[in-house]
Amino acid sequence: RDIDRLNRNFNTNVGMEYFLTEKSSITGSVFYRYGEDEDLTTNVTDNYINGTQVLGTTREEKQTENDDSWQFSLNYINNFDNKGHKLTADFQFETDKETQFTTIGEKEDYNIENRELQLIGEDINTTEDQTEYLIQADYVRPFAEDSQFEAGYRGNFENEITDYRLFQENPETGNLELNESLTNVFDYTENVNALYTQYGSKFGQFSFLLGLRLENTQLKGQIDSELTDAELEEVFGFPIDTDFDKNYLGLFPTVNFIYELAEEENITLGYNRRINRPRGWYINPFPSRSSNNNVFQGNPNLEPAYSNAFDLGYLKRWEKLTLTSSIYYQHETESFERIEENIPGTNVIRTIPVNLASNKRTGAELGLLYNPADWLRLNGSFNFFKFQTEGEFNGRDYDAENTSWFARFSSKVTLPAKIDWQTNAFYRGAADGIQGRREGYLSIDLALSKDIFNENATLSLNVRDLLNSRKRESYTSTDTYDSYS
Repeated sequence: RDIDRLNRNFNTNVGMEYFLTEKSSITGSVFYRYGEDEDLTTNVTDNYINGTQVLGTTREEKQTENDDSWQFSLNYINNFDNKGHKLTADFQFETDKETQFTTIGEKEDYNIENRELQLIGEDINTTEDQTEYLIQADYVRPFAEDSQFEAGYRGNFENEITDYRLFQENPETGNLELNESLTNVFDYTENVNALYTQYGSKFGQFSFLLGLRLENTQLKGQIDSELTDAELEEVFGFPIDTDFDKNYLGLFPTVNFIYELAEEENITLGYNRRINRPRGWYINPFPSRSSNNNVFQGNPNLEPAYSNAFDLGYLKRWEKLTLTSSIYYQHETESFERIEENIPGTNVIRTIPVNLASNKRTGAELGLLYNPADWLRLNGSFNFFKFQTEGEFNGRDYDAENTSWFARFSSKVTLPAKIDWQTNAFYRGAADGIQGRREGYLSIDLALSKDIFNENATLSLNVRDLLNSRKRESYTSTDTYDSYS
């Protein structure tokens, strides 16, 4: 699959701060974004029997997209004193509308055995309307010199309506006709309310930070389709809930301890519990149409995943060098995994996210920050880990155990004329997963920037993926069909 993208975007932001008193103020801002995208996806499929190519097709997907987004925000801050005692409050409203039009056509490249093949054209019209509200308030109260109490509330309310219409070519007339089986409207709501507090203090060489968050998550969705629940189960291969309203209430503690061995040397011990909520496109059950042989389908039965993480760290600073290191363990239940399976009676591979039983990860990380001169800063890290996945779906065992690694490097160089040059590199190592292998890849980004007009403006130039090497390559094996993508 080869994808060519042309993105044209415009962004603007206007804000104003009004001081009510010397220690309190209100800030208001308006942000607007407009985008026009043109994508061309070419999907080349080769079919084999006993290692011999017998059928090849090329599928082209031309997609245009317009995106209008507005964001309005208000912020209030009141500093009770100059020692960090303060109250802040935020309100934010965002509305976004995306309109996509897609034309799909497919042609036969070769057909050695003259197999009967029906390639039909498709048009897809998709409209996504999204609204989001954010309400947040935070209170910070220092005590003495080395203690601080914090408390707050955060509410995030998001609704997204996806109107999906699929038109397919009638082989007899050549006209495009609405496919009512796959045309649908998906109304999805995610509401998150959280109360949180934390307290930190220091006693000599020992300090700690204790936090607790009470959070309620509501995931609500409704699917408007011409198909009945029984017909949807037959199409998608498993029962789905077309009108769901799920609520999850949980406590999420955070514990961090620090012991200073010396002024520039310490040991840390931490624990936290987190929730990983499924995104809207992971829940929408109607499949993508980018390929006749490979489709992605969401799963409205997805539940949030919960993880418990522990880490032990060591930090040491010298004059020009900083060393950070840690070992960690993470156990996630109901973890998301993308399962690829052959739809019975077809040569179609469906990718679907499911909740597997558990995912365990154990690893270690080493980082170095080196400042040999004022004009040069180097930063690098290396992370090696072992992961273990356990679970089954549709009667098949998906247990897997393997190791992998990734590394990061960045540098910042101040050139003559006060030009800043920054380089970021990332490499992810290969890994075996629950159904195959993912190859490693390298990514390098460059950026140049310079302050102009007496440092009242900045001019920047960015280059992403310098070597054109950010390519995902994987091999997946299913029970009855192998695919290479």
